[in-house]
Amino acid sequence: MKTIYISFVTALIIMAAGCKKELYKDPIGLITPEQVSTDPTANTILSSVNSSYKMLSNTLNLLGSWNWDNGVVFRNDFIVQDIASDDAMKKWTSDGDQAWMDDVDNFSFTSSNQAFNGIWSYDYEGIARANRALYYLTDDALVAKTGINAALRSRLLGEAYFLRAYYYFDLVNNFGDVPMVLKPLTSFNEAYEVAVRAPKAQVWAQISADLAAAKGSLPAGKFSDGTDKWRVSQGAVIALQAKVALFNERYAEVITLVNELQTLNFYSLNANYFDSFDQTKEFADNEVIFAYNHTSGQTPGNGNGYCAPLGWGFFAPTANFIAAFEANDPRLGYTVDVPNQRIYKLLGEKTGANKGNDDAPNNKIYIRYADVLLWKAEALNETNDQPGAIAIINAVRTRARTTPTITGTPVPAGTLPNRPASTDKAQVKTWLMQERRVELGLEGERFLDLKRWKTAKAVLTAQGKNFQDRSYLYPIPQGEVSKTNGVITQNQDY
Repeated sequence: MKTIYISFVTALIIMAAGCKKELYKDPIGLITPEQVSTDPTANTILSSVNSSYKMLSNTLNLLGSWNWDNGVVFRNDFIVQDIASDDAMKKWTSDGDQAWMDDVDNFSFTSSNQAFNGIWSYDYEGIARANRALYYLTDDALVAKTGINAALRSRLLGEAYFLRAYYYFDLVNNFGDVPMVLKPLTSFNEAYEVAVRAPKAQVWAQISADLAAAKGSLPAGKFSDGTDKWRVSQGAVIALQAKVALFNERYAEVITLVNELQTLNFYSLNANYFDSFDQTKEFADNEVIFAYNHTSGQTPGNGNGYCAPLGWGFFAPTANFIAAFEANDPRLGYTVDVPNQRIYKLLGEKTGANKGNDDAPNNKIYIRYADVLLWKAEALNETNDQPGAIAIINAVRTRARTTPTITGTPVPAGTLPNRPASTDKAQVKTWLMQERRVELGLEGERFLDLKRWKTAKAVLTAQGKNFQDRSYLYPIPQGEVSKTNGVITQNQDY
């Protein structure tokens, strides 16, 4: 069977253009039927799953060559999450370079802003690749031809289901209702049918269904593959299930799932705060649950391209973010070196050696245990277990104050004292919000937190940003609306 694959939903829907040859022009990203084998090998199946990870990477130019105009030079998480929040800004020195990033920063953007087209394109390309992998893996006849064993087939299914869920998790949080594509498309009629926005409740339900399928397919163990330790694990699935529950305010479920994760005894807080980010300790630390595995010197490239714009002056912390750290908190020094203009978390090392390197080896971290623990603390507080919440907050603070400074000296006595006992839910939430900001700073969580806490407007307008009620969702990329003559509708007030 010939199958059409797409990078994002409306690549096939050219109502305005109406010319077939347009389907094969860059940067649509269409994988044509001629490029798809009708008799896949075991390696074809494995490669299809491996390629499904790729759109979570920070590698440069995956969807074109220096295509700044469409916002696809790299994955735009830092722009739509960190720069949009009060934690980061485009550059250390303000200039007019890539002004669309500044527009995201001050919420003066339009629906044609490159940031939204970029993240939309990366996510739907990832979904298309996961759908292709699932198409192979769920076809018994095709699988039989390859000779792939049942255990490997099951594991690869789990990985593909998780990855599709992750891409949709990103889309629904950025855009709300989004088109749902759950299989490779075999005709233009099918393409027309899916070019409508599904209600976000339906998207959340599909995310949960995919995660349930992933959980039942992956093997037990901290790593699903002893050689390729970067692959999705059961722990990653359980963690994302907990995050889905948190974002939907199902707090009792969050607690149950994090308890389940803790029962596995695979994860704990690293003794040193920076170990999660240290490129020399990848897959040997105790805290990272899911990360994209960047490696240098590969063809095609697989390095961490985010280090390149750091060398061009891009990506800097705000003064407000730096001021958020308590006195002598060593996490600030491990996060950012202001005098030398280095963001160590993004560089994966503490010397600046990766700065400007477009093929750096440091991983992109998506889920780590400290984040998960703070989800549980939040859920405990929301269910009126303030002592349990405070205990977790203090565990995170203890690890921070027992980490030496970045220069190797002990942290001064009295730094980051434990939060005292309290039954005041609002007070504990304030402590939690503060701890999340400094513990997870510049890791892409702050803007999501502000939105789900429904404090984004108050916090960001107080800092001079033009955040409006509509800003809780980003606009659908205008190109997607225009190509479908409005069949894919725009978010309200854009």
